[in-house]
Amino acid sequence: MPKVLFTGGGTAGHVIPNIAIIDHLVLEGYEVGYVGEKGGIEEGLITKLCIPFFQINAGKVRRYFSISNFLDPFKVIVGIFQGLLICLKEKPNLVFSKGGYVSIPLVISAWILRIPVIAHESDVSPGLANKIASKFCRKICLTFESTLKYVPHGRGLVTGTPVRESLFRGNADRGRKYLGLRGRRPILLVFGGSKGAMILNQLLRNVLEQVLSECDVVHITGLGNLELRIDKPGYVQKEFVDEEFGDVMAASSAVVSRAGANSLYELLALKKPHLLIPLSEKASRGDQVENAKTFYDIGLSRFIEEDTLSEENFLAEIIELLRTRNDITEKMASFEIPDAVTLITKVIKQYVQ
Repeated sequence: MPKVLFTGGGTAGHVIPNIAIIDHLVLEGYEVGYVGEKGGIEEGLITKLCIPFFQINAGKVRRYFSISNFLDPFKVIVGIFQGLLICLKEKPNLVFSKGGYVSIPLVISAWILRIPVIAHESDVSPGLANKIASKFCRKICLTFESTLKYVPHGRGLVTGTPVRESLFRGNADRGRKYLGLRGRRPILLVFGGSKGAMILNQLLRNVLEQVLSECDVVHITGLGNLELRIDKPGYVQKEFVDEEFGDVMAASSAVVSRAGANSLYELLALKKPHLLIPLSEKASRGDQVENAKTFYDIGLSRFIEEDTLSEENFLAEIIELLRTRNDITEKMASFEIPDAVTLITKVIKQYVQ
């Protein structure tokens, strides 16, 4: 059977969509492997799935001045040679990249060896790593039609973002049991992505008493960010939720999160009313703000820009979100989510034949 090497990392958003495709390909008898950085989040998520994991060096792509900017190109060069060795040994029929700086060396290695490369971009505007990778790809799968203008003509294909099947199998009763909540009140889920979000964590804790008067709260803080001194009825803290995340989502009445494309797409797929707090343009390339505005404009998302965030408007938006959640769910029912896993698998099959 054909073999596909996957790459992508740095955050869970560059890994979890890959897992959705991997699960599907494995069921069809494909061989798969994963190339990522030692100690990266991708290593932890992939190795526990018993999928072969190959380590590679990667230089981070930065948009700001740092001494490391002078050193990291050498890491990329080393990573390209490592990628060549991995490809020569494993002989993949195709490389699939989900982006992130860790993906660049393997993409270039595969291109040198004339191995087809397919990439996926989740955001409305491509990240820097995928802008570089697009020069070496046969096809770039996109979440949004508006992204077509950013990719080389004829290479873009709108597929949506792969969503883990386990999310659709989530069970609200199992979720409430896992959380230790009875479900007599609405449940608000708050999370800031795989690494957490300090500003969200602190803001929620500042208004926790008022929020708990409206609903129960499940707070996914990110690793190392638990505040064990807070022990209140109806408030549940978790550093990270993995296998149970589908059940937790099913149990949740509404969600507050960052506006990373993968998290946002999962919320839309599961028809979960949500409030987005996008990472500010000062701390990013502005992709999360763009994602949030896109779905705010069509009435599916509420959002507050981080630069204008305060305890007052944060609390007011949460209360309004809970009040209008049924209306928002009805609007979301008409939003069609393509079967991205099937569409991307079809593209993969075209290039491995």
